[in-house]
Amino acid sequence: MEGKSPIADLAIPSLEGRVSDEEWAIRVDLAAAYRLVAYYGWDDLIFTHLSARIPGPEHHFLLNPYNLMFEEVTASSLVKVDLHGNPVEPTPFITNPAGFTIHSAIHMAREDAMAVMHLHTPAGQAVAAHEEGLLPLTQTAMLVRGDLAFHDYEGVATDLDERERLVADLGTKGGMILRNHGTLSVGASVGECFVKLYFIERACQAQIMALSAGERCNNPPQGTPELAAEQGSAGLSVAAKLLAWPALLRKAHRLDPGFAT
Repeated sequence: MEGKSPIADLAIPSLEGRVSDEEWAIRVDLAAAYRLVAYYGWDDLIFTHLSARIPGPEHHFLLNPYNLMFEEVTASSLVKVDLHGNPVEPTPFITNPAGFTIHSAIHMAREDAMAVMHLHTPAGQAVAAHEEGLLPLTQTAMLVRGDLAFHDYEGVATDLDERERLVADLGTKGGMILRNHGTLSVGASVGECFVKLYFIERACQAQIMALSAGERCNNPPQGTPELAAEQGSAGLSVAAKLLAWPALLRKAHRLDPGFAT
């Protein structure tokens, strides 16, 4: 991914200086998140979504162009849409209706939902297919599972009526297992949302590996899952904002600085 940006030939005009400094910073963060999802192998061709809300009463939010791979997404190529799914400004790109349904629901209902990320990784889907969902088998799982909600599968999310049920199931939680579907995280910033998603995905991966080993899993001592959940609730957002996300941004720049154009 080093060197020339993969979409340099698409001649996407830069929006730097044409949008507010605040919006540009959010665009750069979200484009970095797309590139990092690709780096970690979490992308599903072009079929999952990361979004970020632009501050303001309009509740406009940024979504990926539907026909770009995640390693091709740049700050300027992200599409700004309104709560009806219409592009706010002229764009050569289209967006995914299913992505709009899920993300618009949460951005509309949660003022704290500045970023929403949704994946279809094999490990996340496998845990989503487990009746009991994410189990307290690892420290990583215990840190996040207390902040997880569940939503039953209703088919590909193109029915706008599903938004009401999705929001009701999510409540005030910071993450969700979409049963038989995948994982989702919500954050007050792109960085916080990404780090939450990282923990959820790592926990799912570890669970599948542990259960596939064919041995009896060790149950943590009574009370420790609850303690770890409290620790995760208190420290995860701070660690994401001050430590993990700045380091991940540096990594994204090393992989290909073209994302920030």
